[in-house]
Amino acid sequence: MSESSPLPQTPSATPIIAVEHVFKSVTDSTGTLDILRDIDFRLAARETAAIVGASGSGKSTLLSIIAGLDTPTRGTVRLDGHDLFAIDEDERAALRAQKVGFVFQSFQLMGNLTALENVMLPLELSNRPEVRKNARKAATEMLARVGLGQRLSHYPKVLSGGEQQRVALARAFVVQPAVLLADEPTGSLDFATGETIMRLMFELNREQGTTLVLVTHDRAIAAQCEHRITIDAGRVV
Repeated sequence: MSESSPLPQTPSATPIIAVEHVFKSVTDSTGTLDILRDIDFRLAARETAAIVGASGSGKSTLLSIIAGLDTPTRGTVRLDGHDLFAIDEDERAALRAQKVGFVFQSFQLMGNLTALENVMLPLELSNRPEVRKNARKAATEMLARVGLGQRLSHYPKVLSGGEQQRVALARAFVVQPAVLLADEPTGSLDFATGETIMRLMFELNREQGTTLVLVTHDRAIAAQCEHRITIDAGRVV
């Protein structure tokens, strides 16, 4: 989708993500800064969207609001029909655990846990006994899927950057999330490794039917998504 195309709308079905007239401002001693201004779009299940724009344009803030990790000044975000800011933080956390997977630029792995233990962690935190019971098997299979079947007992410090991001992908997808949010997932990787990681991410996304929203400055990555949302000075252009 070109940058001038309309923002994605899904009027005929309940969207998995609905961002409705979202504003975000912060105020300090120097005055008020408008970070996001009237962001409005919807995404259906299985769709992919890239949020692009210059550094400081509000991309990561928007992603955090979609996740319910940050709150808008005004506006509404609905995740699978749930109004994120009509519920309390504990309820938002429970909804994230059930519906959302995350991939970050800095991997965010637990250094004192092995690759297998890192991937098992979100399963072991599940409130579903059958998920906790099968955590080791599911995590082992997912690590094999991302090409790390021989690295189960390795700690993050002995893994390369690309291997750590594969562990992060396995951890995100092992819970079979309805939505995957990725913030510059190749930002700390070299070009070739980044290409490999993105190819794997899109493969896993198609296999699981996840809705993917990623922040990226890489137009080649953005071009692989069905929708491109370009943010400039807090507005969609």
